[in-house]
Amino acid sequence: MTTIGGHPARTTLRAQVDAGGLGTGGRPGRGRSGRVGHMAVVLHSREEMLAAALPWLDAGLAAGDLVVLTCPEETAQLLVDELGGAAAAVVREPRVSLRGARGPDAITTTRRLLDRAAGAGSGRLRVFGHPEFGPAPRDWRETQRYESVVNELLAGARMSALCPYDAEALPATAVESARATHPFLLVDGVATANPDYRAPAAYVAELPLPREAMEAGPPVFAVDGAPTLAWLRHQLAGVLAEHVPDRDRCEDMHLAVSEIAANAFRHGTPPVSARVWAEPGWVVCTIADRGTGFADPLAGFVPAHGDDLSQGGMGLWLARKLWEHVDLIGGPHGLTVRLSAPTR
Repeated sequence: MTTIGGHPARTTLRAQVDAGGLGTGGRPGRGRSGRVGHMAVVLHSREEMLAAALPWLDAGLAAGDLVVLTCPEETAQLLVDELGGAAAAVVREPRVSLRGARGPDAITTTRRLLDRAAGAGSGRLRVFGHPEFGPAPRDWRETQRYESVVNELLAGARMSALCPYDAEALPATAVESARATHPFLLVDGVATANPDYRAPAAYVAELPLPREAMEAGPPVFAVDGAPTLAWLRHQLAGVLAEHVPDRDRCEDMHLAVSEIAANAFRHGTPPVSARVWAEPGWVVCTIADRGTGFADPLAGFVPAHGDDLSQGGMGLWLARKLWEHVDLIGGPHGLTVRLSAPTR
């Protein structure tokens, strides 16, 4: 990806950057036409970050957008200092970029910000979002997935987002993913349509899903052909209680895996199987059935039936909220939902 360089004047870039990043009108949601104005820029230094961010933020403030910083605290403070008095109108919200939040909560936070933006100024939301990739490949995959699905889940939203990818700090896999997950690129200060952008359903479905290392060893619990949902829930409760010392966390994890098991019994094809692996600090659980009809890699980032939770459809959503990683592994022999998370 071409990167910006040098130190162009903020006023020179303002019109160029502002022109290409704005989303379309209407309420966000799956199935709506119009891409969210989701733009990436690959950077190699603090100076390049400032040269990209400041004119873009200035333009949003001048237009009356609700401007949000969702990035490491030191980066946010640097930008606030550079913006000067104008920074009083800037909101800091780290959860939008998966800092202290998982995918469903990041989506919910963004939608609340959209509602707030709609009631003032231009009615638009403008986010400077520094993606949080985490330390391990499974964390990178989760962020790649999130950066892709927001294009679908927030389609039609009146918002723009500029996502800086630090080529000096991020793994190469993460930096390379920017091209596939952003409909726009910032190239030499100009917002440009990205010819390498991938549709979320296709991109997410092709992300590698390697086995967790502990899956190569013996599970602490295994069943093939669980007799009933109630029986499986009870067994899983006992296993998790043995390996997850924090009671509240254990109950949350059990609630979510029970909902996944319920999905397998109600919507899948028997037999339903389950495995649990555990080691100090980490748990992996899989629920599998023989059904082959489920093929939505974007499921679970919002409740299946919208905001009315009384209609159900919360299984995968709860799993993504309450477990660190959720992978849907389909194949000719059925569907496996793999959940993994720290025990503390």
